[in-house]
Amino acid sequence: MTNTIDRTASTTVDLLHIGGPTVRFRYGNLTWLTDPTFDEPGDYPSGPLVLHKLTGPAIPADQVGPVDVVLLSHDQHSDNLDPAGREFLTTVERVLSTPDAAGRMEGVQGLRNWESVTIGDVTVTGVPALHGPEGAEALSGVVTGFVLQAAELPTIYVSGDNASVDLVEQIAQRIGRIDIALLFVGAANVDRFGDSDVTLNGRSAVRAAAALGDAVIVPVHGEGWGHFSETLDYLARNFEYAGRAAQLVIPIPGETLAVAAH
Repeated sequence: MTNTIDRTASTTVDLLHIGGPTVRFRYGNLTWLTDPTFDEPGDYPSGPLVLHKLTGPAIPADQVGPVDVVLLSHDQHSDNLDPAGREFLTTVERVLSTPDAAGRMEGVQGLRNWESVTIGDVTVTGVPALHGPEGAEALSGVVTGFVLQAAELPTIYVSGDNASVDLVEQIAQRIGRIDIALLFVGAANVDRFGDSDVTLNGRSAVRAAAALGDAVIVPVHGEGWGHFSETLDYLARNFEYAGRAAQLVIPIPGETLAVAAH
């Protein structure tokens, strides 16, 4: 069921990109954090794979400050939840993720696709994500995205590790207008599915942006790990060539970005 939310175009959302998929933002008088990753560079086992972290967080966990809600796209990969991130979760009252993650981790609330929960004045809806090509769940596991809605605030979409433009189109059709989209990009590829990337690449991110209309696109999770196969410069060029350069706002890790909905 689609929620109807009033918005004001002048409303801004303050985002702090900490690194990788980790973003802190204020919304609905609450502080939110996506996929906590605070470990330093090194090699991190992730199931049968070893992921290579190249860049540490812009700010350490002990400087993040109080967080009310964590939006965890999935728990099975260390580039989305590392050991320091798991420790950070113990300081947060509400953690939303997949039902699978809730079954593995104490204190996590799982959201099925299209299931909603209200926290304060904010409605959070779990939305589908696919971490690779069709059938990827058998190897990549189940992941989720989130949509946040509140009266007189812009609607925010957090994609999680999603590679499917078709799912972005479904989300836009079902939710309605989306004002700000945090898209996980970078063309992540660990060679599980050949040349098929497990997150959005420069071309598919442009198509996702088109599906989201005039939403402000904030790309994250596109640098800092060895398995990202495209740069943010390449992403920006694709948006420029597609006539969508004004839609893309690339955050600088460690600097607060005030994002205003169109």
